Amino acid sequence: MDGVDLLIVGAGALGLACAARLARPERSVLVVEAERLIGSHTSSRNSEVIHAGLYYPPGSLKAELCLEGRERLYAWCAANAVPCRRIGKLLVAVEDAERAKLDALARNAEASGVHDLQPLDASRLHDLEPALRGVAALFSPSTGIIDSHSYLQSLQSAAENQGAQLVLETRIERLQPTADGWIVEGVSVGEPFTLKAQQVINAGGLFAQRLAMATEGLRAVPALHLCQGRYFTYSGRSPFSHLIYPMPEANTAGLGVHATLDLGGQLRFGPDVRYLDDLDYQVDEQLRGAFAQAIQRYWPTLDATRLQPGYAGIRPKLSGPGEPAADFVIQTANDHGLPGLINLFGIESPGLTASLAIAERVAAAC
Repeated sequence: MDGVDLLIVGAGALGLACAARLARPERSVLVVEAERLIGSHTSSRNSEVIHAGLYYPPGSLKAELCLEGRERLYAWCAANAVPCRRIGKLLVAVEDAERAKLDALARNAEASGVHDLQPLDASRLHDLEPALRGVAALFSPSTGIIDSHSYLQSLQSAAENQGAQLVLETRIERLQPTADGWIVEGVSVGEPFTLKAQQVINAGGLFAQRLAMATEGLRAVPALHLCQGRYFTYSGRSPFSHLIYPMPEANTAGLGVHATLDLGGQLRFGPDVRYLDDLDYQVDEQLRGAFAQAIQRYWPTLDATRLQPGYAGIRPKLSGPGEPAADFVIQTANDHGLPGLINLFGIESPGLTASLAIAERVAAAC
């Protein structure tokens, strides 16, 4: 039976970041991915924002790993020629009734260790973004944008340069613990296989729970809630030079339909929030009206005819509709009692930003 020192399941940002951190010539590392391309799901279907860490509960893994991961990510991009830019973000109170929310966000960010937010009055806000409607704002200079595909490729290259191997179109179907590791059963390009792994990292994202349920002896598997977020693109020149975020919507799992830019200057809006039973990446053109209504609160002169269906992503949430947002879960043997297995559950936003910091936590647990 073939064997490896470390098996990493999933070649999204988390799996590849773990591979880049843990691979070395004297350790055999195998990364397996069920799809034909790396990062086919959550890692490539998002806003491509490097988050500053403003929204998450102080002391949570999301807050801590976002701040640490943000700085690690900027440094990684500089060292590996990954395109990114600290474009900055404006959090906008559109009307006076939202000032309290803006103040609460500022206090939360400060308590989480974000100390560079700059308050803006209506006059200064208008100077920065003349097309924007708002009575007050916070400017986050640490927020940025990144080419997520280049980032994933850089992680893959770093891992492979240290001897890791990547195998695509390969699905792990069962994990069985032994006295000295794991028996792994799967299918690769239609052919069944079995191998031995001393350690396994389950970085399966949307499919992490599926593998966990197929792991013999594992009982602590949190429920998965698929949460779709859809985006519309805008044809024409963007009136904005920063990212624009309205106040978070009450009783939803999202931050509101915000305006983001990619590195080419393309303006896009989203995501919205829609819980699903199955994967669905469709964007219905009939959503244009709802998107336009949300956008026109802070951009009154929007030409809604220029909104076009873009793309959709799906968040692997651990909380359902109406429930408090759940934290990341990095589940180790201390949690489930099975040596040599680490499960990563619920790594939604800011997972891309936090990916290198998460890989450090995983490395410390290996």
